[in-house]
Amino acid sequence: MIPDAVLAAKIVALTSARAPRTICPSEIARALAEDWRPLMPRVRAVAAGLAEVEATQRGVPVDPLSARGPIRLRLRHPPETD
Repeated sequence: MIPDAVLAAKIVALTSARAPRTICPSEIARALAEDWRPLMPRVRAVAAGLAEVEATQRGVPVDPLSARGPIRLRLRHPPETD
C-alpha cells in the first residue's frame, strides 16, 4: 500500500510542475501504480486534505470527495509567470 505522504508528495509535485494548468488525478495514480484504478479514491481523499491544491470541475472549485464525475487538480496559487 502506498502511504498517504507519498501520494501527497506526488500530487504537489505534479500540480507544481504543470502549474498553472491542471492535472487529472489519474496521472498521480498512474505514476505510482501499474494497477492504478483502485488508487483513485485515495488520490481524491489525499488531495482534499492538501491546502495548496484544489479540485475543479469545468474550472469551478469543488470538493474532491463529494464531486461526481471527472475532476482536475491544480495549485491554489500558481507561481507568477513573466
